[in-house]
Amino acid sequence: MSKITESDSHYDALEKMSTEELLKNINKEDSTVSSVVKEKISDITELVNQVVNKLENGGRLFYIGAGTSGRLGILDASECPPTFGVPHELVVGLIAGGDGAIRKAVEFAEDDSNLGWEDLKKYNVSTSDIVVGIAASGTTPYVVGALDECQKNGISTGCIVCNINSPLSLVSDIPIEIIVGPEFVTGSTRMKAGTAQKLVLNMITTTSMIKLGRILGNKMVDMQLSNSKLVERGIKMIMRKTSFSYDKSKKLLMEYGSVRKVINNLDG
Repeated sequence: MSKITESDSHYDALEKMSTEELLKNINKEDSTVSSVVKEKISDITELVNQVVNKLENGGRLFYIGAGTSGRLGILDASECPPTFGVPHELVVGLIAGGDGAIRKAVEFAEDDSNLGWEDLKKYNVSTSDIVVGIAASGTTPYVVGALDECQKNGISTGCIVCNINSPLSLVSDIPIEIIVGPEFVTGSTRMKAGTAQKLVLNMITTTSMIKLGRILGNKMVDMQLSNSKLVERGIKMIMRKTSFSYDKSKKLLMEYGSVRKVINNLDG
């Protein structure tokens, strides 16, 4: 299979470029990513609708990947509880090599085609859930093997890849193929491919959580009050909603524990 993600960069002699030239050329390449994602909105819509359907009916969303792709999935999953106030087990990110691979690469972990499915089984994955594989190349055995087993067991699958007609797309019910072209540094898919994956992941969880009622207006009313910045944000939300004083808004927020609970109590 010919991989666009491995094709030669449009630039050469990078070591001879000035710092400014390097930055401008990287930025030039990065600027193309959003428009490529835009072309796939209809596919992303289909995937998000399936995610929402699963979550509304008691299922979970799993991201599974290796290396940069795995880390991006874990990042997106880990942001859901503090941002939207959902349980940690609702969106789960898995990476080849386990949690240790988040910080340090685990050699050859991604090459085991059985390991991904074994990792999913630890969470008792079922037909209630949806599993989204993330792999720039679309060929990572850890991810391909996991989604292949999901399909054999009737579990809904999707993927985010940056090559056309990859093995991962072939085992995905809803493949998202974001073809960003050659990387600035040949094969360095943490760059444009990683940016594209991050954009799509943002879209999947943010839109899903809005559809699930986790946003009011445009505010994160279910966010966890886990630091002073978020407490201050919550106080200001209540002040804008009610015209209460700072002190009264803070007292209510501390009493009820979330912006939504304060608002619901006032409405009641």
